[in-house]
Amino acid sequence: MSSLAGGLGENRQPKKPVIAAVNGLALGGGCELSLACDFRLAADSAKFGQPEINLGLIPGAGGTQRLSRLIGAAKAKELIFLGDPIDAAAAKKLGLVNQVVPAASLMAEAKKLARRLAAKPAVALQMAKEAINTGMNIDLASALLLEVQNVVTAFASADSQEGMTAFLEKRKPDFTGK
Repeated sequence: MSSLAGGLGENRQPKKPVIAAVNGLALGGGCELSLACDFRLAADSAKFGQPEINLGLIPGAGGTQRLSRLIGAAKAKELIFLGDPIDAAAAKKLGLVNQVVPAASLMAEAKKLARRLAAKPAVALQMAKEAINTGMNIDLASALLLEVQNVVTAFASADSQEGMTAFLEKRKPDFTGK
């Protein structure tokens, strides 16, 4: 999985999109690490779960909070209370993973996604990520205000001007990350 160490903002969230490529078992802390990522790609043989209950524990690295926000409280309770692992197909069906691919092509697919994201305007990506991640944890009025502030920041970027100019000129934009 990608490291969460680089690009941390003030709220300790990476500013850039983070991709988890899960091949094998993502149980307990491994599952929680994947939950902290923006995208989760899984090999068709991967397994996910929060088995801490079987040790008399509960998930302690964001599992109770991120999992319930991602897949809903009822399904999160099922995974956490029972502690049973699920396969990649079930994880996809729940919305726990974005994509399931053959194990042999997992890293190629993760790199393909990373290249697509790297070609996007960095400021707009950062502003969208902050609006989504912060906005879902605050009241709607505050979230809408944050969204407007982030739209203004993105609009003021050089990449925004390049994107609009390229659109009008019917060409592909050349984003610089500024």
